[in-house]
Amino acid sequence: MRLSEITNYLESIAPLNYQEDYDNSGLIVGDPNMEVRAALVALDCVEKIVDEAISTGCNLIITHHPIVFKGLKKFNGKNYVERVILKAIKNNVALYAIHTNLDSVHTGVNARICERLGLTGTKVLAPKSGILKKLVTFCPHAQAEQLRQALFYAGAGNIGKYSETSFNTNGTGTFKGNESAEPYVGEKGIQHHEAEVRIETIFPAQAKRKVLVALFENHPYEEVAYDIYNLENKHQQVGSGMLGWLEYDMESYDFLHMVKDKMNAKVVRHTSVLPKRIKKVAVCGGSGSFLLKEAIAAGADAFITADFKYHEFFDAEEKIIIADIGHFETEQFTSNLLVEIIQKKFTNFAIRLTEQNTNPINYLF
Repeated sequence: MRLSEITNYLESIAPLNYQEDYDNSGLIVGDPNMEVRAALVALDCVEKIVDEAISTGCNLIITHHPIVFKGLKKFNGKNYVERVILKAIKNNVALYAIHTNLDSVHTGVNARICERLGLTGTKVLAPKSGILKKLVTFCPHAQAEQLRQALFYAGAGNIGKYSETSFNTNGTGTFKGNESAEPYVGEKGIQHHEAEVRIETIFPAQAKRKVLVALFENHPYEEVAYDIYNLENKHQQVGSGMLGWLEYDMESYDFLHMVKDKMNAKVVRHTSVLPKRIKKVAVCGGSGSFLLKEAIAAGADAFITADFKYHEFFDAEEKIIIADIGHFETEQFTSNLLVEIIQKKFTNFAIRLTEQNTNPINYLF
């Protein structure tokens, strides 16, 4: 199997344009056309993971965290990042990361946390904006339905739980072809009036190429009139964190103990226990302190995440319980999620879950 087959599939699940600006998801080392024998999946790409891949015959490593976040100017092996890259290249092992783009999709990292905690009715806590576009085009009535269906098939017209959405307005288009034109209707040199349908539909930014190909291949006109608008609308199924509800409300301490148990956490750092029961819960895998205001605004009783700094705990202001269970602990089940995603598509592909624990933090009890 070619490497690009796997990476293209992963990017159809978690498009690269969903990642945060600071991130470096995608193919970090490797030729997209190389043949992949087997893949090793882990949370982090460190030296012992590369060694495990080599010893088990895996020439692809898929991790949640990218090994490279910033540009490298030298490859001298002076730190673990450079050593990992050097070893991977030397042994022809491809490195691929699927990080904040997987965090951002509603079936990704945060959905797995919600599943572990038994949360239902889940939704994205802070939906992203700026990743939707609108297409407007004008088509003769007779070909309008064929064009709409082609656009829908290319990825346009999806809004939340609804598909094949569009808005259509009847009107009249005018045009006059010059001597080199070959008009579909009308005659050269004579202004023509044609009854047309104005078709409006939205699409995710990453589908732009497919949508335009569908437009040009299914529109009857020699010159297709169309507009594309950038939208600030929030994509309700893409964004940071998630919000969900427990099946039954719980006492605060019982809830914290449940979180510690379900998430296999060694310790839970938390704010003061409030005199209320826990029902609505916000979660964010990894560093989630930036979402505290959104969690409070959403009316969450508790916020499960990691990497809160000392002074940030004060920001809860007794409106919510912050439960910091550790960065690794919030994301440790991501590797299992990735294995499931890949096996669902490539049922006969050799993929293995790492046997290594890459958590750099140890606890003294």
